[in-house]
Amino acid sequence: MDLETVKKLIKKYIPGHENFISRVQTAERYYLNDNDILHIKHSEDEKPLRNADNRIPSNFHGLLVDQKSAYMFTSPPLFDVGNKSANEKISNILGSRYTKICSRLAINASNAGVGWIHYWDNDGFKYDVIDSKQVIPIWSDTLEHELTACFRTYQELDDNGDTYHVYEYWTDKECSVFRKKIGDGLERLEMYNMFNVYDVETNGTVCNVYSHNFGRVPFIPFFNNGFHRDDLTPIKGLIDTYDKTYSGFINDLEDIQEIIFVLSGYEGESLSEFLTQLKKYKTIKLDSEDGASGGLSTLTIDIPVEAREKMLQMTRKSIFEQGKGIDPDPQNFGNSSGTALKYLYSLLELKAGMAEMEFRSGFEELIKAICDYSGIACENVTQTWTRTSVSNDTELADIAQKSVGVISQRTIIERHPFVEDADKEMERIAEEKDDSDDIMGGHNERVLEEEEQ
Repeated sequence: MDLETVKKLIKKYIPGHENFISRVQTAERYYLNDNDILHIKHSEDEKPLRNADNRIPSNFHGLLVDQKSAYMFTSPPLFDVGNKSANEKISNILGSRYTKICSRLAINASNAGVGWIHYWDNDGFKYDVIDSKQVIPIWSDTLEHELTACFRTYQELDDNGDTYHVYEYWTDKECSVFRKKIGDGLERLEMYNMFNVYDVETNGTVCNVYSHNFGRVPFIPFFNNGFHRDDLTPIKGLIDTYDKTYSGFINDLEDIQEIIFVLSGYEGESLSEFLTQLKKYKTIKLDSEDGASGGLSTLTIDIPVEAREKMLQMTRKSIFEQGKGIDPDPQNFGNSSGTALKYLYSLLELKAGMAEMEFRSGFEELIKAICDYSGIACENVTQTWTRTSVSNDTELADIAQKSVGVISQRTIIERHPFVEDADKEMERIAEEKDDSDDIMGGHNERVLEEEEQ
């Protein structure tokens, strides 16, 4: 990729990406409970009678995102390509970090509308989650909407202490890298030689181009839903309303403890003298020297408690409805039956199902990339997804007991709430049966011997 072409592409795609970064940063702030309520600026003349300025953010967005992530990926998807040894090899390549990567993907997709996995060859197949703010996809104009190229942009500090903006341009064949100093214009963009490439003649050289053999752009999108929308947008206004109402309520409670005195006919010289007399003698003299009558009254703040409580309840309910989550209020659970719990999870399941449809295509592309790299024949990838939710174990165990003789023993064991691995449980049952048979066999032998004697 030549320098001038890259400059044109950067001019075309960077402006729109800056708006995307701004939206993602807002969602990430709310995920970390750094809501807008903490950044509102009040003028000194806005509320002259108020002193309290508590700003209490509510982390509803973080709770809803973590709910979805745990619900979908506490038990991450399992893959089957039709060959046991191939499945084991794929599992080894995915590694122990696979569960954590799934969770990070879900969080990134919830905050940005899309999560990204980048894979590369570094003495073996490597993959990891990339910050969504770093990725600028370039899609084809066809109906398939395929990824034809991709920018990865980030900042880097060199050995001289200068900060550069780095642009990696990835295609289905190679990666070209360019950079410019922070603050410089695009005309100062230069090639960035960051790859060590082995060469027979020079025994190694440094260049800005890295060639790969994946045959596709090594970036995989995992969209949050069909509209590629984040989870904050539908509920941000509700969260801001809740923060303002709750913080305002706390401020009123704090301000109500401060009494505002209204004085008339006070013969003292200063307000500090008035406060001193009030504190020391519990009385003050109000009549002035000319005989005019004086008076003392106070101003207090009335708090509409019931209206505030109703407002907070309505807003909280709307947040979980619009955010398609589960309100963890204990009164929503109780001793709920399995049917009631399924209904409680209905909105979360709807949101998770929309994300799963998008994630399935991303995981299939990842598994096929692993298979192509490893030389594994892979036509179909079967995915098994498991949800993690609260369940009524007593009810499930009772159903399992009543199903004996109606369905297979393995199906009962797989569905039993106490069983995590059906294969191991079947082995334990077989071992216990063998031990029981041995005991019964020994007992029968002793009985026969006694009868013969």
